[in-house]
Amino acid sequence: MKKLTGSLIVIVTAVSLLTACGKSATIKETPSRVTASPAGTGSLDTTSKELTVYTALEDDIIKNYLTSYKAKYPDIKLNIVRDSTGVITAKLLAEKDNPQADVVWGVAATSLLVLDQNNQLEPYAPQGVERILPEFKDKNVPAHWVGIDAWETAFIVNKTEMDKRKLPIPESYADLIKPEYKGLITMPNPSSSGTGFLTVSGLIQLDGQDKAWDYMNKLHDNIGMYVHSGSKPAKLAGTGEYPIGISFGYRGLQEKKNGSPVEVVFPKEGSGWDVEANALIKKKTMKQASQQFLDWAITDEAMLEYNKNYAILAIKTDASKLPEGYKVDPLKQLIKNDLNETAKNRESILAEWDKRYNTKSEPKK
Repeated sequence: MKKLTGSLIVIVTAVSLLTACGKSATIKETPSRVTASPAGTGSLDTTSKELTVYTALEDDIIKNYLTSYKAKYPDIKLNIVRDSTGVITAKLLAEKDNPQADVVWGVAATSLLVLDQNNQLEPYAPQGVERILPEFKDKNVPAHWVGIDAWETAFIVNKTEMDKRKLPIPESYADLIKPEYKGLITMPNPSSSGTGFLTVSGLIQLDGQDKAWDYMNKLHDNIGMYVHSGSKPAKLAGTGEYPIGISFGYRGLQEKKNGSPVEVVFPKEGSGWDVEANALIKKKTMKQASQQFLDWAITDEAMLEYNKNYAILAIKTDASKLPEGYKVDPLKQLIKNDLNETAKNRESILAEWDKRYNTKSEPKK
C-alpha cells in the first residue's frame, strides 16, 4: 500500500481550524508577490461590477462560503455557475476560444492542470499565496492555480440495510468485490464526477494500471449503477436505495449528521484524493474584480468556512481541530498522488473507463 509519504508529510499540520484572532503560522516560504499582467492577453478592466464564477463546490455550502466575500464586496454581482467537476471541466474546454467564466473556484486541481495544458489559465498570485503549502499550488511563479482544501474517497454504508441483509460493513476496496455485495453499490462516473475520477486514478496509483483495471472489472460486477455526481452515492446510501455508495468524506458525514443511518468508511488501502483549487481564466479583457475574488478566496475568513466541511486545508495554521465527524487524522489516509501525472493521463483513463463500464451509467439529464 502506497500511503502519503515524502514531501507531502509537511501537510500534516494543515488539518486545522484558524484561531480566533485569524493569524496564521509563519511559513518559511515567502516569495515576492507577483500578479498577472494584462500585457499579452489584453487590458485590465478596473470598473466591472459583475463576475461569472464556475465552481464544482457543493450547492449547500456555497452560500455560507460567500458570506464574507459579499460583506467585503457588496457591489459585485456574482453569477455562480455550479455543476459537477466533469461537466465544469468539459464546459471550460469547450469555451476555450470564447471563455465565459472569469474565475474558477473550487474545481479539481487535476482539471485545472488540463486547462493549463491548453493555455487557458492566466498566471496570478493572490494576496497571501505564500501561506499556501507547496503541495497545494502550482509550482510556477506566479502560480497558475491555487488550492484551498482536499477531499478524499470514502464509502458511505447504510447500517440498517446491512443489518437486514446480515452483511458486514465493507472496510476496504478488497471487500467491495466480494459476491455478497453484488448490485448494492453505486459509484460516480469519473467522466462527470471529480470524486469518481480521483477514485479511479487513486486505484491506478495504488496498484498500477493492470491490477487496477482488473480490480475495476470485478468491482463493475457488483455495481448497481454509476451516477453523475460525487455526492449522489452518499444520498442513495442514506435512503437505502443502494446501501453502499462510493463517495467522499464530507458528503457522507453530512448524511450522517442529517439523520441517515450511515457509517462513513475510509478504505484501509488508502483514499484517492484531489485538491479543490482556484484560477483566473485567460481572456482578452481581465477584470480586477476577478483578482480580488481570488485574493478573498484564500483569506482567513474563507478558510474558516472551508474548514467547517473539509479537514485538509491548503494552509498551515496555529490551532488543530478536525471538523465534526472525523475521528482520526485524514492525512494518514491519503495515498501518494502525483496530480500532474494524473492530469496528463486523464483523457486516456476516462476513455478506457467509458469503454469498459459506461453501460451501467444512469442516463444524463
